[in-house]
Amino acid sequence: MTKGLFKAIAAAALVGTLALSMPAPAEAGHGNAVGAGLLGFGIGAVVGSALTPSTVYVAPPPPPAYYGPAAYGPPPWSPAWYRYCRNIHGPYFNPSTGYFQAADGGWYFCR
Repeated sequence: MTKGLFKAIAAAALVGTLALSMPAPAEAGHGNAVGAGLLGFGIGAVVGSALTPSTVYVAPPPPPAYYGPAAYGPPPWSPAWYRYCRNIHGPYFNPSTGYFQAADGGWYFCR
């Protein structure tokens, strides 16, 4: 707890104690009740503003769910997979490695 916050709470407690310990005059009526209510509201506002954090941290949103790469065609290394890759990539498909050469010149595994 900071020193300033502790002083504000102590002052509010002292004022509240003094306000409650003072006897009300017999002829006062409802005017003192309204004054005491306003005093309590003011003390609550001071203490509440002293306790409010000045910096609020917001947590970042959770990362999107990862579902893994999409699988197209039959399972790898099956006869259907060889036919699928040969039909899709033609002469650019290497059946011994399972890779094909794309238009950008890179080699990618056939899925």
